[in-house]
Amino acid sequence: MTAAPMPETAMLDTLDARIVHALQLEPRIPFAHIAAGLGVAEQTVARRYRRLRRDGVVRVIGAVDARALGESDWIIRLHCRPDGALAVAEALAQRDDAAWISIADAGAEIVFSLHPRSQRDRDDLLVQRLQRSAPVHDITAAMILHRFVRGDVIDWRGRQFAANAGVGGESIPGTDGESSSGAAEYAEAELRIGESDRVLLELLARDGRTSYTVLARATGMSIGRVTRRIAALRAGGVLYFDLDIAPAVAGSGTAAFLWLRVAPAHLEAVGRAIAEHDEITYAAAISGSFNIFAVLQTDSTTALYRYVTTEMSALEGIHGFELSPVLHRLKQAGARTTGGKLAHPKPLAARPARTRSAAK
Repeated sequence: MTAAPMPETAMLDTLDARIVHALQLEPRIPFAHIAAGLGVAEQTVARRYRRLRRDGVVRVIGAVDARALGESDWIIRLHCRPDGALAVAEALAQRDDAAWISIADAGAEIVFSLHPRSQRDRDDLLVQRLQRSAPVHDITAAMILHRFVRGDVIDWRGRQFAANAGVGGESIPGTDGESSSGAAEYAEAELRIGESDRVLLELLARDGRTSYTVLARATGMSIGRVTRRIAALRAGGVLYFDLDIAPAVAGSGTAAFLWLRVAPAHLEAVGRAIAEHDEITYAAAISGSFNIFAVLQTDSTTALYRYVTTEMSALEGIHGFELSPVLHRLKQAGARTTGGKLAHPKPLAARPARTRSAAK
């Protein structure tokens, strides 16, 4: 299926779309490499990116993969009173461990991703706080067992950008970036998160393109050590970079959550298959009665119906499904959304000045 061209109300012109495409391939790619690939000045790329970030269109974030640290990520589904769902979702959006928060199913359902820092934090939210919340009628917590990733790892909006910008399958010089060290192996002790790492990761979560100079100054490490530490955390699977894209960029369309009940013998095959579908932006095997969770994005309800009745229905082993249309997105991977755009993160609390000797 060919991705639809971006609508006339889109917030990106052709050059913006090509820059975004390069950032999706490698979020920390140097602007000079993008400029060389697109045949424009480095200052033009830098200026365009700063404007897109300032206007809440895109934002690079650094995120920690909980599984690499022996922890678990969860998909939480809350059934609520429609008149109280927004207040619950707003409260969840204030939490650093909650992301991808959306209201679905005619306003009676909240779906979000939970990345608890500890078992205590997880139980405090799921067993205590949400259970005592009056608007919440029911809680379903599904552990993410496995993520299915398509070959080009570009999401639905990214394929829109590529089609509209005429990028196709071309590559930008240098898009391997720091990830080229991914084959390196690191001892388990080297991947443990220390205090200086927490400062580093906090800054990257706010702005994944923070310079090594700024990171070194904040952590008290040398620039070389910061560079090596980021490379080690990436190669060890602890740290990865992602590009948050404002929902408004995609223009009008239909998003929905898809819950599949699949026979165990077909779980891997179905997961791999749907991950390759253009309409799927995310797919994972999960615990619970529905054992695959996916996020759909289509141009219209007609396209959504066509997907369910053709591509999805052709897969062997699916015994049942539910479809929950998304009404409102409150938070993406790392940013609140306001009016369809990404809100800027709140200022960090002042930290005591760090010195290199103190960081050792």
